[in-house]
Amino acid sequence: VSSMTMDVRAVLEFATLTRVLSLVLQAVLNAAIPDHDADAFRPPRTEEHLYLDSVVEWLFGGLSHWDAEHYLFIAERGYLYEHNFAFFPLFPVVLRGLVETLLRPLSSWLSVRGRLLLAVAVGNSALFLLSAVALYALSRAVLQDRRLALLSSFLYCITPANVFMTAGYSESLFAALTYGGLLLLEKGFTFTACLALSIATAARSNGLVNIGFLLYLPALRAISQIRVYRTTTTGYSKVLRYIWVTLRLLLTSLLGTAVIALPFCAFQYYGYRTFCTPSTSLEQIHPSLLSLAEKRSYRVPNENGPPPLWCMRPLPLLYSHIQDVYWDVGFLRYFELRQIPNFILALPMATLGIVAVYAYFQANSELCLRLGLWETSSKKGLDKPIPGFFNPKVFVYIVHSAVLLVFGTLCMHVQVLTRFMASSSPVPFWISAHLLLLNEPLLHRRKTSSSTVQLHTDFRNCCKHTTQNPIVALLPHFKACSPTTQCILGYFLSYWLLGLALHCNFLPWT
Repeated sequence: VSSMTMDVRAVLEFATLTRVLSLVLQAVLNAAIPDHDADAFRPPRTEEHLYLDSVVEWLFGGLSHWDAEHYLFIAERGYLYEHNFAFFPLFPVVLRGLVETLLRPLSSWLSVRGRLLLAVAVGNSALFLLSAVALYALSRAVLQDRRLALLSSFLYCITPANVFMTAGYSESLFAALTYGGLLLLEKGFTFTACLALSIATAARSNGLVNIGFLLYLPALRAISQIRVYRTTTTGYSKVLRYIWVTLRLLLTSLLGTAVIALPFCAFQYYGYRTFCTPSTSLEQIHPSLLSLAEKRSYRVPNENGPPPLWCMRPLPLLYSHIQDVYWDVGFLRYFELRQIPNFILALPMATLGIVAVYAYFQANSELCLRLGLWETSSKKGLDKPIPGFFNPKVFVYIVHSAVLLVFGTLCMHVQVLTRFMASSSPVPFWISAHLLLLNEPLLHRRKTSSSTVQLHTDFRNCCKHTTQNPIVALLPHFKACSPTTQCILGYFLSYWLLGLALHCNFLPWT
């Protein structure tokens, strides 16, 4: 059996274990801790309860809290309220698809709501497994280091954003599509990668940032081809090849950008048509849902009423309006003294992002200043990169992570930074794995010299026995680990568990 197959099996086993534990713990914690009376979106139930609804609600009700309720409502009722358009359609479509196909035989025992909860538990678990495998394959392709790729994937399985990967949120779906799309792009399958990244944009708006990869990686290949042609061709042939490479790059960039941005634009157009040129009257809306809209001042489409003011803007983007009015998202708006606890919650993820940028620049300052697009004659080319985190191929991922970090800190609710980066970038897991391998003696290939602390399963044995991994091996020796290991694993595991306890009971979390 190849090392790749063994590693994938190990990642799948650990990811499955963490999914099962997450589902069990959220059910136990949701039952043990009373729900907080939060000021959150809670639409009325308009369906009659069926036989197994109460059982499914008890088991998986904790997965429906906070923003998850929006996705479930959209999957059941469609886009009714204006602020529902903050949540992109792909995840609700996936949930509804599962309800109407795989889970349809349960319709006699479970209402649509019950089947949606079951779809969340099953669907997000499967999507998380796919994202973990995609992350491992992407890490192997970029880092060129098996140990680092494997450890990064194990850390992803205990991600600090765990509850959002498990509950009715789109993070697992977005991560699977993003990591898969980037892997295809690294392998040179540009068209297929564009489709995957385009579908990712239908799940979350920050999929637009992935356009940067599409612009950068083909440009890198084009420059490499031009350097080859410069030494292997002459005369008109060289000029024609230069022109062809340049035209192909421009065409790929323009079409790829359009493909990736298309779901975002189409969704904004759908929102515009829904509210600015509505074809729905208030009489067509269920009375209980209309009552909620009046009570909470939610806007609903009304063909007999005036259009909202944002429809009159030169660029009538519903998404921007919702973020501004309903969530008060904007540049530096979150920089208030009362938000200090939320900044503290986001600090560990921000620290990992800053450390990644600093360490990479320190090791590759010249490459960073050249934007990684070409190399000097004294340096090795990108066709033979240095294995590990300081690989030149990591440069564009560092830039992407830095962009997410800066934007998330300055323009978003900063506590969202944890799940924002953990589902969009592999860098938090790469830098964490890099720091563990660099600073943890128990992960070195040699055995520890301590007679009282003997790590029986080192990384080499982990690769031979797929039921074990270095994370599990380190936990019994946590007190003997280096401070770096204690900080990283302490952060990952505490957020993994606290998220389940707090979020599933309507308590504030990231």
